[in-house]
Amino acid sequence: MTKPSEPTTSTRDSLPARTLQFLRRAAPSWTVHGDGRAVTPASVVNPDERLSWPRTIGIGAQHVLAMFGATVLVPTITQFSPTATLFFSAIGTIGFLALTGNRLPSYLGSSFAFLAPVMAASASHGPDVALGGILVTGLLLATVGAVVHFAGTRWIEVLMPPVVTGAIVALIGLNLAPVAWSMFQASMPTASVALLAVIVIMVFFRGIVGRLSILLGAVAGAVFAVFRGEWDLTEVDKASWVGLPTFNTPSFNVSVMLLFVPVVLVLVAENVGHVKSVAAMTGQDLDPVMGRALFADGVATTLAGAGGGSGTTTYAENIGVMAATRVYSTAAYWVAAVFALMLSMSPKVGALIAAIPTGVLGGLATVLFGMIAILGARIWVQAKVDFSNPVNLATAGIALVVGAANYKLTAGEMLFEGIALGTAAALIVFHLMTQIARWRGTQPVALVPVEPALPTVAAKKKPAPQSLKR
Repeated sequence: MTKPSEPTTSTRDSLPARTLQFLRRAAPSWTVHGDGRAVTPASVVNPDERLSWPRTIGIGAQHVLAMFGATVLVPTITQFSPTATLFFSAIGTIGFLALTGNRLPSYLGSSFAFLAPVMAASASHGPDVALGGILVTGLLLATVGAVVHFAGTRWIEVLMPPVVTGAIVALIGLNLAPVAWSMFQASMPTASVALLAVIVIMVFFRGIVGRLSILLGAVAGAVFAVFRGEWDLTEVDKASWVGLPTFNTPSFNVSVMLLFVPVVLVLVAENVGHVKSVAAMTGQDLDPVMGRALFADGVATTLAGAGGGSGTTTYAENIGVMAATRVYSTAAYWVAAVFALMLSMSPKVGALIAAIPTGVLGGLATVLFGMIAILGARIWVQAKVDFSNPVNLATAGIALVVGAANYKLTAGEMLFEGIALGTAAALIVFHLMTQIARWRGTQPVALVPVEPALPTVAAKKKPAPQSLKR
């Protein structure tokens, strides 16, 4: 009998070898920056570099502190599980770093853009339907990311010029203002202390302390609430130190899903803005990973909606930490994600967060919701939106009033209100008035914002045509 031929080495080892090769490519690796002890003068620690591990762990801890206050505030307001939110925040950040090839240093925390639709959905249909809305939002965002990866971002700029994006962001903050006031009224002395603490820390301190104003303001308000007997720690005493987060499953309602569509536009604007900010600070071209960043955030949000967490977005707070430390290493974000994952495994931490008095939340929300509204105005300022242009003026004005006053429109069994209706108003008014102006030839408007050029002598002598101003 002839012996069966032995498989060749290449055939036998091809699959394991390819798997090992893939894992090696996917596994993060960094080169040590300088001597690993400090940032080299006149330079930064790039995403593919790191300092020594003890210093990297310390910076990772700073990132956790920077994101913690805002990340846990969202589930506390919406009555979601804080530990589940921390869990999916950590998992989402790890996935984000992996999907972007370890090139984009960012932390995914809770997005405030979800607050209004989540609270509306929870009030009318329950929290499981709100989770369904978060999941669908994540799927839509991932789809946008895939399109951007292959088609670029120009179509986003055409659909949502700065005047529209700024209006949507601003009306989210204004629409949430009544929520802040209702929580503030729960205990006005405690809310005032928390609010004052945030303001003082934000203005008086610089560096990492200033960036922890929300977290430290919460601590100050909580201490004051303890002395007033407003903080019930009964559930905290009962909770165990170690355990799995509380997970929940979503359900779906078509009319509720429509409330979450505007959130996709906000998340796109946030992610694109953050990618460009990091690119400017590091001097690297990150446009090739723009689509993957949107896709990764979409995947993270989808997972959060599937398991009971809050929707995610890249966090400006952590970008501030990078600017202050000049350390843009993705290694610090892997460390931060591990820290957040460990915190999510403590029911006692979750119970402590859930027990934060409503008055404290009211003080923090007053600052945060106001800052969201001002961020919309900041988009206008940075893009040099021309409000002498009636198209821009009407777009922003109508959208803000519709969103802030919580206009309602019923179509069959579907209800459009607040942010969703304000977003629709911004898009319809801008594009309709732009086409009318072009048709009439009265005031042509460029759909794509023009990037400001570096000042030159020629530019000073000859100003840009009025039609190019946004």
